[in-house]
This record gives sequence, structure tokens and C-alpha cells, in this order.
Amino acid sequence: MKGLKIVVLAKQVPDTRNVGKDAMKADGTVNRAALPAIFNPEDLNALEQALRLKDKIEGTTVHILTMGPGRAAEIIREAMFRGADGGFLLSDRAFAGSDTLATSYALACALQNLKTDLLICGRQAIDGDTAQVGPQVAEKLGIPQVTYAEEILECNDQKITIKRRLERGIEVVECPMPCVVTVNGSAAPCRPRNARYVMKYKYARATQEMQDADEDYINLLHERPYLKITEWSVNDIKCESQELGLSGSPTKVKNIESVVFQAKEAKVLEPSDEAIDAMMKELITNHTIG
Repeated sequence: MKGLKIVVLAKQVPDTRNVGKDAMKADGTVNRAALPAIFNPEDLNALEQALRLKDKIEGTTVHILTMGPGRAAEIIREAMFRGADGGFLLSDRAFAGSDTLATSYALACALQNLKTDLLICGRQAIDGDTAQVGPQVAEKLGIPQVTYAEEILECNDQKITIKRRLERGIEVVECPMPCVVTVNGSAAPCRPRNARYVMKYKYARATQEMQDADEDYINLLHERPYLKITEWSVNDIKCESQELGLSGSPTKVKNIESVVFQAKEAKVLEPSDEAIDAMMKELITNHTIG
């Protein structure tokens, strides 16, 4: 079979493990400048599934598509260090403040410029936890989707076979191509960086990053065109500006609260079968379990 053209939708997210008092702005959006930026964890699981198909099917290419500020090019480089072939960065002030609806619209417009056989992304991003962008992109492109994927079992240019991890079990489904697949965090972790790829792509840069580059670097880019990370603005993807950013985002944050969990009444059990049996009966009686 011919090689597949795979695009992985990925996001650079604030590290929510380090949320402080300045984590949110007054308008309810995330203050990304106040938090460290990382590769969204489940998008790394998605990248691994794409790279496994690349290993299996000769001629397959894997590219990253991400939307964010200039620094979001970092995750494209990170993906290239692990085996991806390149990437595309959507970066424009008009994208700022986009919710899932505006984000999926921008991504879908960008994907109209790319001929793809398969779109893969993480189930959800840790800064929003909505799990909406992947399915919304599929809807806007008019192609089928498979969610909660844990492993891609088989794939060709006609159909794909996927193992899904659901709340109460596992199912195996087939889906026609092209399609969108969203991947769970329970899928295989992404492979580590490859030293050979790090040496090859460590100078890869997007347009905004090249603005600060010196003449020697620009000459290097002409000699090695694979180091250029494609960067697109609103005009490049031909979308309606009013559908982007805050103006195109119907989701509004009404209020933010800091929740502190308090300890409640606790019971100490004697280390005996009788005490455990009594506790189990109590939990069943008050419908805590069972």
C-alpha cells in the first residue's frame, strides 16, 4: 500500500501542576505567561500511535499541527526529535482567547490546505479537559471519528482498525479513511528523543523565531530547507476573523473558585476479618458501594 499522510493535532499547554494565584486573567482566560509550557500529555500518546504507523507503513509521513504563540514551535521541534517529519504552526493575535469552537474552526480551515489520510490527537488537553476539539474538527471536515482510542491495530488507505478503552471494557472498531482518531492517556507512552533527530532538527525554526536569527542562521536555512517550520496566520488559512478568538468563542467563564478539600469524619478499623466484614455491610447498606 502507499504511504499515509498523517497529521497529529497537538497543543502546548500550561503545566497545571504548577497553578498559582496568577494563573487566570480577569477575563477568565488562562494566563499562559505565568505558567511553564509543556507538550500536552495525551497528544504525546497520539504522536506515538502516528510514529508506529510510520514505522510499519513505508512512505508514511507524520506532521504536527498546532495553534498558539511563537513559542508553541517548541512542541513541533520536540515531535521532530522523536521522529515526526515536520509541522505547521498557526500563530496570529486573532487566535488569542479561542475556545474549543473557535480553535476547531481554525484547525479545520488549516487542514483544508493539507491533504491528509489520518488525523490523530489526544483525547483532551489538560488546560481545558473538554475533549471537544478532535470531534469538532471531524464534524467541520465532514469525516468520521473514533474516540477513546488506545491502540491502532491495523491501517491502510481504505480503513483503520482501532482498540478503544471505554469505562466498562474494551471494543474493537473499524472506520473508513480518512478519519479523526482521539487517543487516551492509557495508550502507549511516546518514545524518547532520538539523538540523531535531535542533531538534525535542533536548529529548526518557525517564522517568528527566525526574525531574531542572524545572517549565518538564515544562510543555513537556505542550505537545509527541512529546518523551516511552516507558520500560518489568519490570512494564510483563509478563515473568517470573526469566528476566531474571543469574538468567535461562545464559552465564557462566569466565576473561578479555589476549592480546598476538608477532611471529614473517619473510622479506624481493627485489623480483623470481622471489622472488615462489618464495614462492607455498612457500605452496602447505605449504598456507598453495590
